[in-house]
Amino acid sequence: MIFGGSGSPSRPGFRPVGSRHLTSRHHTWALGAVPARSVACPGGRRQVLILGRCGAKDSELRRLSSTLPDDITWKWPGAYTVIEESDEAVVIHTDPASTRPIYLVSHDGGWVWSSSARALASLTRAAVDVERLACSIFLPSIPTLSAGRTFFCGVEQLPPGCRIVLPLCGSTPHATTVWRPDPCETVPPAERLRTALFESVAERVRSDPMVSCDLSGGLDSTSIAVLATLALPYGTRLNAVTVHPEGETAGADLGYARRAAAAYSGRINHHLLAMSTQHRPYTAMSTVPATDEPAPSTITQARLTGQFRWLRKEFGTRTHLTGDGGDSLLFQPPVHLADLVRHGRLRRAVSEGFGWAGLRRASPLPFLRDAVLVSRRSRTSALAELADSVGGRRHSDHGSVGWFPLLPYPSWAGASAAALLSASARRAASAPDQLPGLDASIRTLVDEVREVARTAVADAELAAASGIDLNNPFLDPLVVDSVLRTPLDRRPPLHSYKPLLSSAMADLLPHAVANRQTKGSFEADHYAGLRANMPELLELAHGRLAEMGLIDAIGLVQCLGRAAAGVPMSLAALEQALGSEAWLAAHARDPEPAWTSSRSGPSHD
Repeated sequence: MIFGGSGSPSRPGFRPVGSRHLTSRHHTWALGAVPARSVACPGGRRQVLILGRCGAKDSELRRLSSTLPDDITWKWPGAYTVIEESDEAVVIHTDPASTRPIYLVSHDGGWVWSSSARALASLTRAAVDVERLACSIFLPSIPTLSAGRTFFCGVEQLPPGCRIVLPLCGSTPHATTVWRPDPCETVPPAERLRTALFESVAERVRSDPMVSCDLSGGLDSTSIAVLATLALPYGTRLNAVTVHPEGETAGADLGYARRAAAAYSGRINHHLLAMSTQHRPYTAMSTVPATDEPAPSTITQARLTGQFRWLRKEFGTRTHLTGDGGDSLLFQPPVHLADLVRHGRLRRAVSEGFGWAGLRRASPLPFLRDAVLVSRRSRTSALAELADSVGGRRHSDHGSVGWFPLLPYPSWAGASAAALLSASARRAASAPDQLPGLDASIRTLVDEVREVARTAVADAELAAASGIDLNNPFLDPLVVDSVLRTPLDRRPPLHSYKPLLSSAMADLLPHAVANRQTKGSFEADHYAGLRANMPELLELAHGRLAEMGLIDAIGLVQCLGRAAAGVPMSLAALEQALGSEAWLAAHARDPEPAWTSSRSGPSHD
């Protein structure tokens, strides 16, 4: 399902074939089953559309005045976009978390916008953006390098948390930032999180009581499952699923999942789903459907597809909830130490520096020294320095204190990659910051959450191909806003394991689950899957990325060989490259949306 809009009294309106207009002005359209609610503002000169899943009550929508509140896109639970239509302009209110990203192109003297970047690319015949691909493969940990850009040339993402005016005359759009995660001192952070998360989960349950949930045994998915159980009508049981390797039913994750299910034995139907060798990572990657961008779950799509098809067959599931996004939202980035130094919390900075060093089995002195240096450095200057350091052979900066820690640059990077990354860094350094003055840790989390939320849409597209509406309540704007407004003195220690969520859920989860400090690892499965699917991976290594000069195919093949032999290494960049190659193949293979144009006026669709 996608939606979008275009058109003016003097220009033709563009929309995909098969779409339908949503208003009498014919500026906004929808293709597929898009949840849509409409409100006529006082005076009848404007119409407001809420597109996507939104928990607002009808009475609340009727009370909207002629001027919409700034918090309209994070006021209620759900993931949705708000559109205002008038005779002069279309106004788009984007959500602050980028959970429902909106894209824009200039076409035929006007503007066309949509929730699908690929659909807009098909309208303008846009080529794949090679520089954007380079950033996603080699520097995915620094999303600000490609802020506002998509994987298609000329198709841009509208800034999140903004009010964007698109004049119908086709003149330059105007964006105003309306969301800023300034600290909230009035409500305890754990209470804010629990309320927001429950409302977000309950909204899914209200719309589909047959919802199912992951129950991995981890803190995030277990919290979602328990809240869904409490939101269900009395007497209705939740279908909760724990995926495990075939023949292995005694793992730690399963033990925690069983504890949670037993605590709600009258409310949860706990199902174990065994995954065989045909569901290993890297299996059938080339069969993924075309999406707006490479889906994070491309590597594990065989397991996900198997799970979704099983849910549809066994329970008729239409809506499925996961705990994805919790890691990005609830962990403090190491640059939090610099915030403590900058605000004069020196004793706490030293304490947390020692705690962080203990986790990493390292000396605390380098972390504390870097915290002092970073506290004196601006985000813009750090970006400018980044332009000169990308592409060099270096050790991983993961876990270090810095604005933009770098991952190792792979030996199989292509000849053109480093220059493209440097160009992106210089561009990012010259762009004004949409959210100046925030603490470094909050500004870092904003970037990371937006990246995770936007890419999660591609995962939802994979699920939709199996008939499943995939939802990640931790990425709801209401939930993101509740966490990112936590004041400095109430933010969790750097070395702690999601204490905010543990506190919020303490009375609802078994003690062992609420206080869990680790999560299971699937690294062995990835190495086994890599070995089992080597022929397909070798074919991907010699694909379009090599033709673009982004990778050296021979070097990548050698790296695959070492990984298959069991040589320990980080698989992050390798998997990014393989997933991108599979996405390029799908984009070239699958049909693109067809468009039609017509003059604004009476319509019979």
